[in-house]
Amino acid sequence: MIQAKKGDKVTVHYTGKLADGSIFDSTVGEEPLVFTLGEGDIIDGFEEGVLSMIVGEKKTITLPPEKAYGERDEENVIEVPLSEMPADFDFEVGDELELTNEDDEPMLVVVSQLSDDTVTLDSNPPLAGQTLIFDLELVNIN
Repeated sequence: MIQAKKGDKVTVHYTGKLADGSIFDSTVGEEPLVFTLGEGDIIDGFEEGVLSMIVGEKKTITLPPEKAYGERDEENVIEVPLSEMPADFDFEVGDELELTNEDDEPMLVVVSQLSDDTVTLDSNPPLAGQTLIFDLELVNIN
């Protein structure tokens, strides 16, 4: 039996759940996820969970925030006066916006709060601070 190792291109079906059991993502019934182990394209804990699996193996892994999207960082939450937003600003809480950071790189933020004169923007990953549970099935190793 061949075990998945760094450098292998793997094909994985997964269902991602929060600690309360609610599903936040799944490839079941969809195309599986294909990635190369060790390239850093996937969160650390997910990669570690797939390492050493054999084709056809199924398992469940639990990832603390530091092995997933990290802890929430309140420095990634900013309050902006509405007067500094574009005149056509018409967003609601939960809407996602793409802004440019100081290095001219795109950055995704979520409108987390609106008041009469300010908008609060959060650039933390949506799953930051969460313990994540993944049901994994290794479909293929190339």
